[in-house]
Amino acid sequence: MPTAPVSKMEIRPLLMCFALCVVYGSSKPTEKKERVHHDMPLSSKEHNDAENFDYDHGAFLGEETAKSFDDLTPEESKDRLGKIVDKIDDNQDGFVTETELKVWIKKAQKKYIYDNVERQWKDFDMNNNGVISWDEYKNVTYGSYLDDPEPDDGYNYKQMMTRDERRFKMADRNEDHIADKEEFTAFLHPEEYEHMKEIVVLETIEDIDKNGDGFIDLDEYIGDMYNHEDEMDEPEWVATEREQFSEFRDKNKDGKMDKEETMDWILPSDYDHAEAEAKHLFYESDANKDGKLTKEEILNKYDLFVGSQATDFGEALVRHDEF
Repeated sequence: MPTAPVSKMEIRPLLMCFALCVVYGSSKPTEKKERVHHDMPLSSKEHNDAENFDYDHGAFLGEETAKSFDDLTPEESKDRLGKIVDKIDDNQDGFVTETELKVWIKKAQKKYIYDNVERQWKDFDMNNNGVISWDEYKNVTYGSYLDDPEPDDGYNYKQMMTRDERRFKMADRNEDHIADKEEFTAFLHPEEYEHMKEIVVLETIEDIDKNGDGFIDLDEYIGDMYNHEDEMDEPEWVATEREQFSEFRDKNKDGKMDKEETMDWILPSDYDHAEAEAKHLFYESDANKDGKLTKEEILNKYDLFVGSQATDFGEALVRHDEF
């Protein structure tokens, strides 16, 4: 089979990896490396409905999309909101449940992730059939390694490729060896998906576990986040992290973190902001208190969900009291 030419696209992911390694390798030794994944705030605005509904708009739509409503008339805002309600109603039964609203809010907050996947999609879907196979991803990402299995740049491409294939299979929920948009998103952003958390934990342990015993001990834990140089005194936060490891990370006090303890560390069970906001919007909009929202109920409170150029907040509060 003829050898394919090495394209810029083939080496791009490797260059990105190299750049990240250089950034960390050249950073100040007192800087702390962060591995914990936290949910981002739903909005940069303060949640104070007595002042305005800006927080709710940002939470419901995502802040960038929310801004696009500010130049619309109330009629235009209602029209666009009505179309959004149709999308939120996942089972198309004419009602929006609290669960459907929560799912929508979470999706709106992850728009930047979906946008990132869209930008990369065309690079990997080489035959433009709307799905990405493992072979397509492998050839694009590791094409140069496949042509030259023994490069002299110091990278273990075989190990990297094996690790990527394992993650790809985990994301491929229907096991058809190809990834649709949602599966490919899970592959690129596994920390955002419940069924991918196990692989995030496994990869983290593999990154930090230097002695290969499948656990993270104290020295490995500190060594991962602290780029130590002998001639410098340890910064105070390192001593704090040692205490954190002993008192909170190592729950069973065996001197190391297993998979469950590692998951509690890097993927903590944070307060569910999306669920809280869904409950709030539901409480304010469910006029007949039947536990589900009609499109009419949502449109009656449209200024809670979206903005417009003519929204008068004082009048809006009066209307909300009336409803």
